[in-house]
Amino acid sequence: MNLEAANENLYNNADSFAMAFDAAWKDYDLGNDKDLKIDEKIGITFEKIKTHPFLMENPIQSKKIALFRIKLLGLA
Repeated sequence: MNLEAANENLYNNADSFAMAFDAAWKDYDLGNDKDLKIDEKIGITFEKIKTHPFLMENPIQSKKIALFRIKLLGLA
């Protein structure tokens, strides 16, 4: 996922973060990697979207949203 190329569509809110997180997670196909723990998968995904404004300003809330998205969408 080329986050820098999509910067004009990034907003400092939870919805924008959730969309970026979902895309980055699916891009790496982390749900199929059974050897990684959930925190490791989130870390890999966050690294891909590290310049997202919501993640940069709200890392704790971002982790909560990531865990919620994983559970809600059955990504793990």
